[in-house]
This record gives sequence, structure tokens and C-alpha cells, in this order.
Amino acid sequence: MLTIRNLLPGDVDSAIALQSSVYPTIPPFREDQFANLLQIFPRGQFAAVPDERLVGIAISLVIVWERCSLHHTWASITNDGNFDTHNADFGHTLYGAEVCVSPDERGHGIGHALYEARRNLCRAMNLKRIIAGGRLSGYARHATKLTPGDYAKRVIWGELYDPVLRFQLDEGFDYCGILPDICRQTRNR
Repeated sequence: MLTIRNLLPGDVDSAIALQSSVYPTIPPFREDQFANLLQIFPRGQFAAVPDERLVGIAISLVIVWERCSLHHTWASITNDGNFDTHNADFGHTLYGAEVCVSPDERGHGIGHALYEARRNLCRAMNLKRIIAGGRLSGYARHATKLTPGDYAKRVIWGELYDPVLRFQLDEGFDYCGILPDICRQTRNR
């Protein structure tokens, strides 16, 4: 049975291993980054745990969206992964900084359950919205023929399939545009 609970300090090694398996070309968060997240906003960090195995995580922080823009970067929102931009006192936006599910466990509703936990947190904190960026994981196969924006439009129209964008759309998110350099691999690690 799947349990969604808050991420715990004892989960950090498993979370790092999970990120490494899901995004092999992107460095995982460091232990100190997880420690900082768990100190500043423990209730915004979620773990998907069936049978005591960590198979998914969702990392979030509250931000003052009015200080940002639709053309932000992951690095600017998270202060290069330090997450000290978290501001629960004045922020009204839950920012989804990371979500990943083990490739072996996809298709079982784990991503949806993690997003449901985020929605519940958003309601409990009386926040206005959830904002999240996502990778266009299937774009590379079309990069010689389409711009990222054209690719995204064709996914939205149902002409092409992208697992990340389709998942976000199915979760009720609106497509707002392409964010250059949104991925965390642009950070200095």
C-alpha cells in the first residue's frame, strides 16, 4: 500500500539514489541541501513509500511569486539550490522544485499522489497557487524540426506525446510557456 508522508532525515540517502536513477545526467541534491529543506520547510517535502521503500519524492517551497516572473530559472527561484528563498510568512505560492518517481514504479499513480499532497498542503496553508516547471523529456527527438514552443503546443494539441508535459497537464496545470535554463543541472554544484 502506498503511503505519502513527509520526507525524513533518514530518507536522504534513498532520495539521493532515487534522483540519480531518475535523472542520471543531472547531479542529485546534496545532503546539505536536503538538510536545509528539512529544516526550513519540512511539511513541504514529500516521500512516496510503499512497503518501506522510497519510490518518489516531491520537493517544494513557498515563494513570493510577485518577486519572480514567468521567465524565471530554477536557480533563481531556489537560490542555486540553497532554498533560502522559502518565505512562508509572505509567500502565497507553492513552488514545485522537484518531483521524481522511480522508473520501475511509474504508471501506478505515485506522481498523482505526490501532487495531491502538494494540493492538500496548498489548501492547508491557504496559498493561492502551485507553480512548477518541467522538462520536455521527449523534445530531443524533435529538436531538429521544432522549436521547444512548437513541440509543447503539439503535445498540448495531442499531436505528440511528452510524458512530463502530459503528466503536468493531466494534473490540471496550465502551460505558460518555455523557460530556458529551468533545469537544475545549470546550477554550479
